[in-house]
Amino acid sequence: MNKAELIEAVAKATKMSKTQVEMCMDSTMDMIKKTVKKGDDVKLVGFGTFAKGKRKARKGRNPQTGKAITIPACNYPKFKAGREFKMMVK
Repeated sequence: MNKAELIEAVAKATKMSKTQVEMCMDSTMDMIKKTVKKGDDVKLVGFGTFAKGKRKARKGRNPQTGKAITIPACNYPKFKAGREFKMMVK
């Protein structure tokens, strides 16, 4: 299911217009991104938690040349599914 299909399904289920659903979804995703970027978690009980992960700098190897390189530290988005969501998928 892609974004357009999700918007259509939610619009049908809620009897809202596709435009309204798209605005709500875009706003929700923007707020999640901004909150996680700040370093705070977004916890949706039963669904999961969006958080900011941190990777330490590490040694790597260029696969083409075999030369050792240092991969810099970075932040990344992570998601941990909630218990209810996990049980539903099982």
